[in-house]
Amino acid sequence: MIATQLPTGAARRCQVMGIINVTPDSFSDGGRFLDVDAAVRRGLELIRDGADILDVGGESTRPGAQRVSEADELARVIPVIEGLARSGFPVSVDTMRASVARQAVAAGAVIVNDVSGGLADPEMLPFLAEADVTCVLMHWRAHSTRMDDYCFYDSVVDDVCSELRGRVESALAAGVRAERIVLDPGLGFAKNAAQSWELLASLGRLRDLGFPVLVGASRKRFLAEVTTYGRREPDVPADRDEASDAVATIAAAGGAWGVRVHSVSGAAAASRVAARLRGATVDAGLAGAWAGRR
Repeated sequence: MIATQLPTGAARRCQVMGIINVTPDSFSDGGRFLDVDAAVRRGLELIRDGADILDVGGESTRPGAQRVSEADELARVIPVIEGLARSGFPVSVDTMRASVARQAVAAGAVIVNDVSGGLADPEMLPFLAEADVTCVLMHWRAHSTRMDDYCFYDSVVDDVCSELRGRVESALAAGVRAERIVLDPGLGFAKNAAQSWELLASLGRLRDLGFPVLVGASRKRFLAEVTTYGRREPDVPADRDEASDAVATIAAAGGAWGVRVHSVSGAAAASRVAARLRGATVDAGLAGAWAGRR
């Protein structure tokens, strides 16, 4: 596969990354897309709804989730990536394992989304440098079974920015090119609700790090506090889609490179509205930009 350049120019609208969880235990839709054909159909639905990128993951990172074996993760994601890549759309692999990332790229993935920012596997950053693919480095402190024990900060914004700078320095030292790096503040990962809201309110500070920013708030537990109005039933993740769309609107208007979402139509509209207000392009995004380069 020939590596492709990630468009990050000011005129490029906020990219919508549609989530495909090929897992039995994801907090939002675990088990719905374990079947390869169902996962591929879901990906095509997300594209029709306005997604620019499809993010395929085979390991849940919800609070308390146990890690799966490398073999299980590979069996879940590689056939789905192959099926989606054949359709000509940009595919991202959501993994913390370099071995999974390697096979995913060979299968057609053009982005590696590592929620550990390269910390979980010492082979990840060298692989990213070798493969020369776009990578998302998220702020992360511990695996899901322990991450809630690490939500202590002197200043969550200052500390997250500092730790993300450390991830960038490590990536550059490993040979990853700066133009390949996207940063993610890791909302909900080793952060309580107040800390996640504070990071969302500080998108400008995150952008000041000098790299594109991906915002992943979709259906996360901290949104529950703004979605319980008028309901008697217990909150469930899908109830948070409207709040997720509102966050996507704020992120797109605030200059985020992308938003990662379960339900994409609202985020796709937010991206295009924000682009039009800036006088920017509202083209098909990465799907259009990359379809002819593969």
